[in-house]
Amino acid sequence: MQKEKILKALEELRKSEKRKFIQTADLIVNLKNFDTKKNALSLIVELPHKIKDKKICGFLTKKSELVDTITKEEFSRYDIKEVKKLVNKYDAFISFAALMPAVATTFGKVLGPAGKMPSPKLGMLMKEDDKSIKEIIDKANKSVKVNTKEPSLKISIGKENMKDDDIAENVLSVYTTVFDALPRKKEQLRSVLIKFTMSKPIKLDIN
Repeated sequence: MQKEKILKALEELRKSEKRKFIQTADLIVNLKNFDTKKNALSLIVELPHKIKDKKICGFLTKKSELVDTITKEEFSRYDIKEVKKLVNKYDAFISFAALMPAVATTFGKVLGPAGKMPSPKLGMLMKEDDKSIKEIIDKANKSVKVNTKEPSLKISIGKENMKDDDIAENVLSVYTTVFDALPRKKEQLRSVLIKFTMSKPIKLDIN
């Protein structure tokens, strides 16, 4: 996929009707001959350009000034109802690795199905120093998850108020990661489209 063709598609999208809110730019990847059960993909793509600052919560042994924190001593306060409130409040969760068994016990039943459970791929800290916490927050802010639960993938890759060049680079990053993960590569790609929240999608040339 060529960056120039993505930029041309974005130019066309910007001609669509203006809305009273900042629209999200989505990449839609439609697959074919792909069994979502046998070949399920679970990918985390670190984008070159951040879409937004996510609301992040940390499960740590002590309070941090860098992130909203729930310490081990506070875990007992959280029942299912309170954990559901957390899932609605925060975009992502990070955790000190040593606390993960306790995190799984207290929060896992809700965070797991919501796709927000910290994991070695994204969200797990081996050390609790400020440098490590800042690095994992930066990574979480730049990362998007791609799960093939159905043959049509919709992935947020930008905001309308970002530069076209930055959105295009995010598109290439996601597309390349998904393409490389497909067992039969281009044979399993039906189509790739880009759209804003309220616009009609524009088909991208994948040749």
